[in-house]
Amino acid sequence: MRSLVSLGVLALLCVLTFYRAGLDVVKTLSPQGCRMSWMSPSYVLQAGLNTSWTPLASRYSLFLYREVGWEGPVELRGSPVLFIPGNAGSSHQVRSIASSATRQYFSSPYHVSPVFEPGPQQPVDFFALEFNEDLSAFDGHTLDAETDYARAAVDYILSLYEKPTSIIILGHSMGGTVAVSLLPHPNVSALITMSTAQTLPPARLDRRIDSILARNLQILREDPTPVLSLCGGATDLLVPAESCILPVPEASGGVSGPYRRTVFTSALEGAWTGVGHKEMVWCHQVRWRVARAAIEVAAVAGHPPEVRGQVLDRWLRDGHVPPTPVTDGYKDNLDLRALRPEEVQYSDALLLRGPTQPRTYLLPVPEVPAQSSSPFVLYMSRGSIAPVSPHHPLPLRVSVYLCPSSAHTPCTRLVPTELKLVPEPVPGKPFPVPDEGSDESEGVVVFVADITAGTSEQHQHVAVTIEGADGRGWLTASFVHNEPAVNDLGMFGLLWAGSKIDTLASSPRAKIAFPNLLSDSLIVYKVLPTLKEPTTCTDALLPPLLEHTSGHIETHYFSLLQSQPHHDILLHSHSSGPFVSAPLYGFNLTVYTSHDQSCAVESLHISVSWWGTLGRWGTRYAQAVVAWGVGGVALALHHAWGAGEGPSPVPSVSKSLAHLAARWLPRMLVSSVVVSFLPLPAGMWLGNVGAPVLAGVAPLLLLVVAGLACVSWAVMSVVLAAASRALSCGPRRPARSKEVIGARRNALFSMLFVFILIVVFIPWQVAFLCAWIYHFYTCATSGAVVRSASRNPKETSIPLMSREGPSNPSSPVPTSPTSPITSPTLGSFDALMSKHNMNRHILLLMTWLLPIAAPVLAVWVRTLAGSGLQAVWGAGSGWGWSSDRNVLIVAPWLVLVEWAGVGGSLLGPSFGGPMLRPRHGMLAIALAAFFAGPRSPYFVFEVGSVAMMFVCAVAIGPRYWGRG
Repeated sequence: MRSLVSLGVLALLCVLTFYRAGLDVVKTLSPQGCRMSWMSPSYVLQAGLNTSWTPLASRYSLFLYREVGWEGPVELRGSPVLFIPGNAGSSHQVRSIASSATRQYFSSPYHVSPVFEPGPQQPVDFFALEFNEDLSAFDGHTLDAETDYARAAVDYILSLYEKPTSIIILGHSMGGTVAVSLLPHPNVSALITMSTAQTLPPARLDRRIDSILARNLQILREDPTPVLSLCGGATDLLVPAESCILPVPEASGGVSGPYRRTVFTSALEGAWTGVGHKEMVWCHQVRWRVARAAIEVAAVAGHPPEVRGQVLDRWLRDGHVPPTPVTDGYKDNLDLRALRPEEVQYSDALLLRGPTQPRTYLLPVPEVPAQSSSPFVLYMSRGSIAPVSPHHPLPLRVSVYLCPSSAHTPCTRLVPTELKLVPEPVPGKPFPVPDEGSDESEGVVVFVADITAGTSEQHQHVAVTIEGADGRGWLTASFVHNEPAVNDLGMFGLLWAGSKIDTLASSPRAKIAFPNLLSDSLIVYKVLPTLKEPTTCTDALLPPLLEHTSGHIETHYFSLLQSQPHHDILLHSHSSGPFVSAPLYGFNLTVYTSHDQSCAVESLHISVSWWGTLGRWGTRYAQAVVAWGVGGVALALHHAWGAGEGPSPVPSVSKSLAHLAARWLPRMLVSSVVVSFLPLPAGMWLGNVGAPVLAGVAPLLLLVVAGLACVSWAVMSVVLAAASRALSCGPRRPARSKEVIGARRNALFSMLFVFILIVVFIPWQVAFLCAWIYHFYTCATSGAVVRSASRNPKETSIPLMSREGPSNPSSPVPTSPTSPITSPTLGSFDALMSKHNMNRHILLLMTWLLPIAAPVLAVWVRTLAGSGLQAVWGAGSGWGWSSDRNVLIVAPWLVLVEWAGVGGSLLGPSFGGPMLRPRHGMLAIALAAFFAGPRSPYFVFEVGSVAMMFVCAVAIGPRYWGRG
């Protein structure tokens, strides 16, 4: 048994490693810099939403948020916004966003801010649903009930306002799933989801949730309502961020699809930090932008969806979407002849610290060779280049024009190819700063425009006009003469030694593309920069800033100065992930530095961070471990059944696991690597679609599963031994055959009663738990009998039995030609041990299935305790627990454990013939567990129920009625 002990120890060490590496994700991979938000909340119950609107009004409730001292407690003054909480969420989670909206619209209590006085904006009324902390992530029916109530709440809220009125919906976590389910709705103007899984359920334990998400994806492809998804990235340990990405609708007939935008908080301008799952609703850098977006979208609710989408892009920008041009107050042309000589200055490059005077600088356009370009790059700290600026910018404003060769032609506005706000890390502090993050006034505006060969021939200068200079801020500008570098480094060349990439130390903007490196949530890279003169970096206007861009939606920023001297930078991505999409390749690195070049980057060393990578594996394959564990135990049961069909007794569970480890596991390890190379669909195996570099995940996971199976049985053995000793102390009497048959028939009526309860009241998961408890008792009782019989096996009262014949030992053994077994009969003690070991195998299988059924059971108990019988009886659409009324799922388990409880054996002749043996059903469970289980663990349970139904038919059959 040394192999089992070694496997168990290895598995525990791996689990501990995965756990520690997963926890370090927040500390090292994606640290959080969120400022705490404060408010003075009050909640007004909306008693008008009663049972006349929905029968669920007795289960759920609706509240109106009011900021104490800032606005009236009852009256409705503006446009409605509905907040929908998520799994185990509360209506009180609305307070951070709602308070920010109030304090932005009002500069002081009851006084409108000057920013909104001349505009069409109105205050917003935040409503919040209270679901009594329902566990909606585990049960699809709960999501259906919440959706029904939310739909009624929307209708009720709209009835409180004059028509026409539109409503904005905010959904956090599973509340975002409920929000999308409300579409299509003619009165929903926009929808913002926060930390919501859009494509893959965080807990894949219920088929109904999968069908809800599939319907939501169809809605997202067709409904015109603007939808924006905010994702917290790696800091969110509950929802894999790759599943948070909205699908982009395809354009049809030259017309773009509906507005769908995914914004990661690591790229959200003004935030630039990963945000945890719960922190998403109170992180100040996020909540104030969501609140402002709600105010601005409400003001254009009657406009087309495209206009509402532009408003969302303005206040929830990540730099990937070009900003909407601003025409108000912006000069499209510049006439140099109208400027005085002292207002114009010629320069090859700009480097201005604290400009104090308005001035126009002319930079000569370099000659550009054919088929190439020379980007013009401008950085400005805390100022504005319309329409991009920090939230509270300095008066410093810059306009950029392209001036033709002819002095008589005015300069025209230079259209940027890139215009965004990037962070400005503070030297000497970590980035992002813990518990503080970035301030609304911080940030560097990056302006990039490509000067091509045709442009350089027709234009002579780029004019940079500075206005509002008061001695604060800084500005640099120049032309960049280097082309983006393309590095052909491959994954297998990077795995062990890494690679050193030389950057252009003289360039203020260096771009490096890695088209052959995997951009997937399962891989983490490590970057170590080498700076030219690190001691001078503290005086640089912009110390080196690394931008990591993967795909078209995700960006992360890192301060290279903070990485000195020995702190590695960890790069991660959510462009693709297991069970979501095929692995994607390619990402870009961009190094921004100020043009003074006092602090330049000489090189970057990139390699794979194995610690960070293991942390990503652990958080994404926890449910796969459960599914594969069921498959491994099913294979052990397959071996035990096969051995029991021969002349030998059924081996113990430990011997079956040892056989599995010695004979099957080496072959399975090799086979798992081969299967991992196959381009299977994303929903099968481990969801990696044959990515070669990820082939090592399967054998490692297989070793962990095999070891955990051994550990689980060791724990179960100890518990069973203790229970057996306790039961052996009580009196026992052997049951007679007539009593057994009578008890068996009485059990049929009991099971019929249980089936009726499942149909009208309890979910089948409750019945499965009861079956597990009953079978645990059976195993503990038989353990006491085996212990007593082992002391004196010759005097045991168990009769000699044939696995082929009737239970009466005096009856002849049938010699039908269809009988598959003709081996000698076992002795009484061997027969007793065979049944005992078989029951223990089945108990271990049921134990591994419990984690799949237990969450819905917990939901039922939680809902029953919080809302009473009304919650589980017909409130909403149809029966309250209709998705869990399938008695066929649990029926074979009830029959099986009852048969074992009265001493029935599964080792008799098969009623299905030699080709249909009970062990064949275990192979079906194993195949389903290994290939479909990691994506859909509930499917493993369903297949297991079908397999046990097959076992009951071929192994028990007519013998269940006492006819043999």
